[in-house]
Amino acid sequence: MTKPHGRKIKARVSAILLEPHRETAMRLLGNIPAQQLTGPLFSHFYHGDERVKFRSVAAMGVLVSKMSQSSMEQARIVLRRIMWNLNDESGGIGWGSPEAMGEILGQSPGLAMEFKSILFSYLDPGGNFIEHELLQRGVLWGIGTFLGAFPHDLDRTTEHLIFDHLNSADPIKRGYALRALSHAGCIGPGKIPEALTLDHHPIDIFTDWNFVSTRISDLALAGNLIKKSHDTFTHR
Repeated sequence: MTKPHGRKIKARVSAILLEPHRETAMRLLGNIPAQQLTGPLFSHFYHGDERVKFRSVAAMGVLVSKMSQSSMEQARIVLRRIMWNLNDESGGIGWGSPEAMGEILGQSPGLAMEFKSILFSYLDPGGNFIEHELLQRGVLWGIGTFLGAFPHDLDRTTEHLIFDHLNSADPIKRGYALRALSHAGCIGPGKIPEALTLDHHPIDIFTDWNFVSTRISDLALAGNLIKKSHDTFTHR
């Protein structure tokens, strides 16, 4: 059972994640001690409002990146918990976990060196492939977010696997795959199916603190998205 103090912190985090401005939210979250913030952020990965879910993911990226500067082992513990959430033996589904991993690794070069291959492996049938269709969206988004910070870290195997998703029947996967390849600089003339330039299916992509509405064709033709900036906050 959640203790009264824990419920109070969770309610406070819930309110902060509804803040319209990222900078304000990050500043307010920074007033909560890191050890008290991790659990509430994890719980919001399962929130029914996708905006709140993704905002908690964004906040987790900032939190663990900051944590790694003072204690790499504490940051690793959070990443291991994320990995456990994506393990079949955990008994859960792991909503928000691959997205959070992408956010964290995109903000911490040290953690990226250790864990990026694991993030990539969730897309690989020969690795730790995640079969759940909706979680595959999260893997593509997480990889794309990581590549937004480290575009040259995409290996050839993962590049080919992402390209395969350009032909997915799921428009969100197509969009997230385009986003990832764009961030890695892999989109150019003749590199993507021409049909995507005529694919006007609308999708929403979380960017920075809100969802941005776009179309598959716009992503394919533009070949890039505005990369999000990484805010930081200081824990007391």
